[in-house]
Amino acid sequence: MTSADTLKRFKSDGRVVIVGASLAGLRAAETLRDEGFTGSLTMIGDELGEPYDRPPLSKQVLTGWVPAGGTTLPRRRDINAEWLLGVPADGLDLATNHVHLADGREVPFDRVLISTGVRARPWFVETEAALDGVFVVRTREHAEGLQRALAAGPSRVLVIGAGFTGSEIASICRERDIPVTVAELAPAPLVGALGAVIGDVAADMQRAHGVDLRCGVKVTQLEGDAQGRFHRAHFDDGSTIDADVAVVALGGIRNTEWLRDSGLAAGPWGIACDTGCRALDLNGLITDDIFVAGDVARCPNPIYEYRLISLEHWVNAVEQAQVAAHNMVSAQADRWPHLSIPTFWSIQFGVNIKSVGVPTFADEVVVTQGSVPDHRFVAAYGYQGRVTAAVSFNNAKWLDHYRQLIETAAPFPPPCPTPDEPADAKPVPVDFPGPRLLAQGATVVVTGHDPGERRVTAAWQHR
Repeated sequence: MTSADTLKRFKSDGRVVIVGASLAGLRAAETLRDEGFTGSLTMIGDELGEPYDRPPLSKQVLTGWVPAGGTTLPRRRDINAEWLLGVPADGLDLATNHVHLADGREVPFDRVLISTGVRARPWFVETEAALDGVFVVRTREHAEGLQRALAAGPSRVLVIGAGFTGSEIASICRERDIPVTVAELAPAPLVGALGAVIGDVAADMQRAHGVDLRCGVKVTQLEGDAQGRFHRAHFDDGSTIDADVAVVALGGIRNTEWLRDSGLAAGPWGIACDTGCRALDLNGLITDDIFVAGDVARCPNPIYEYRLISLEHWVNAVEQAQVAAHNMVSAQADRWPHLSIPTFWSIQFGVNIKSVGVPTFADEVVVTQGSVPDHRFVAAYGYQGRVTAAVSFNNAKWLDHYRQLIETAAPFPPPCPTPDEPADAKPVPVDFPGPRLLAQGATVVVTGHDPGERRVTAAWQHR
């Protein structure tokens, strides 16, 4: 039997299992059917209910604009799948091609897609995390519970962590005229993702809207009253604050523990894969039948010197799922690389923040358009003389221009495309906390627009 015959038989009679009934999992399932896969399809998810959209949970749901149950993802087509929901996977056997479920069942597969995503990082003291009034935000149930707590009119909310989720929650509190304290170990909000320049802007924005922002401090204890309700937080500088609600917004944990004995290159950083979304084993060898997509995938990006990058971005999950699904049912010569440029957005304090590229892959940043004091500007990021990312505050219409600069390895600092270039615009160190990102200097140019035609060619560096 030829390889073409084998592929044809797999598309008609094969067994595909998707572990992770998420955005990436659903879009992959739809793409498989679009690509002509008519075999058996099984969706495994640890939550009850159909896949839903997560970005609205920390935005529209907490404001009360959208009920938690109204976030179900739309179906683009019928996927004709068997749904195994409410029971997590707890093992993957590559010798027998079975997914093991926590209830003892075993699900056979010919090819499997892992899209298990991330979960919220809980408060580090279990008894304190269990106090009434202590929340995380990752699932529908989390958002629904926090929305009810905010609607009850707490005297004060404490937000632990000033990343995107924590900052969005602080913004919603101020929209509802709820006093809010934000505690952040770093020097400023968003500094870990966007650097010190943008962090200073975010800090000014929060304080201008009445947020009690405390940076460079650590929450050491969440104290409960005699009824088990949270009522006070202690800081490492010896101070305390009374509040009715505490929101732990300390990032996510990738759901990879169930793969500990699988032989895959999986760990706290995610699951390593190639640009075709095929998982790597512990030896760094590519597996033929195991694919990865979404927040849990750690994929090399040629634009960023082939670094393995994990991205918790909505667009990345969708595009990676489509590439993975296409490659699952395609011959080697017809497979696509995942070459998406990451995008991200957030709404805080009436400001629409959007980014393109990977801002953490940079050594310099410059404001190229607009006015920082007016919170309407674009900042471009560069690494060793080329553009690697851009962030906009209420000025997103120019991000496609910066995307093109990133894809073509354009020189940094880039020329300003409009007359609103600040008179004193000059690059400054990007200043991220923690160890600097090391790099070797590979540069490529991306061609094509659709996944099927996107490729890279080598380009000379700008010196």
